[in-house]
Amino acid sequence: MKGITGTFLDEITHDIPSQNWGAREWAADFDAMQAIGIDTVILIRAGYRDRVTFDSRALKFSQDMLPAYVDLVDLFLTQAERCGMKFFFGTYDSGKHWINGDFKAEADINKLFCDEVAARYGHRKAFAGWYISHEINTYNDGMMKVYLDLSAHLRSLKKLPILISPYVKGVKQFAGEAIDLTSHVKEWEKVFQALRGHVDIVAFQDGQIDYRELPDYLRANGRLAAACGIETWSNVECFDRDMPIKFPPIDFRNLRYKIEQATAAGVSKLITFEFSHFMSPNSCYLAARNLYQRYQEWQCSL
Repeated sequence: MKGITGTFLDEITHDIPSQNWGAREWAADFDAMQAIGIDTVILIRAGYRDRVTFDSRALKFSQDMLPAYVDLVDLFLTQAERCGMKFFFGTYDSGKHWINGDFKAEADINKLFCDEVAARYGHRKAFAGWYISHEINTYNDGMMKVYLDLSAHLRSLKKLPILISPYVKGVKQFAGEAIDLTSHVKEWEKVFQALRGHVDIVAFQDGQIDYRELPDYLRANGRLAAACGIETWSNVECFDRDMPIKFPPIDFRNLRYKIEQATAAGVSKLITFEFSHFMSPNSCYLAARNLYQRYQEWQCSL
């Protein structure tokens, strides 16, 4: 049985609270990650709208940004290096250009931003991959242009694996507008054909569909990605989409089920969104601490 060996890091967000951690708290959390076998951390996004993880000249030139008081990228790289982990850098999400159909502007601002990132952090030992943070659920011509333009630019800066983490247009998020598995397969055949040779790894989020449908989607996603030479991970979400509030830590029984199904489907790595809030013994949520204990007990029993 596979264990979770990667996690997103989410400090620039729009739907989960800040834990107000400093360097000491982050160091303790990296220790907790390492203790359960996490070897990869992925910055979910380096900036979102007017927030950014470091004082970026490139973004301030084109956007009205709020101050970045702490260099979180340096902090995360430092902890990853201390713990022998790989760090994937997540790009900037304007929260407006691509949403409004101005795909070129989204790609252009990211290219300038990532030029700055490569110059500032590209030499760091833990810097091991890129994560394109824009999430899609179906084929979109404009977003294919963003992915292709941005992936080519990222490779020119530092030739490293490129990861995406899309989601299924499923019933838990879209209710009556959700698409079925047949439609999902048709959409993602087109997406993967477009991304062949440009994206190296796909890690579908696993929380938008009914648990009983999950095995079929996992197998289909793996088959479609493999046909285009793309490695499959699974983003095993450790928060709960079934409760009426956003978002509590998931019931351990559901987490275990999703891990078992992803393992059976043959994915090569399990990552999660997101350890520090929803699974950490240091989390502001007491239930996350219990989830960590139940997960540890289960892994030790295998």
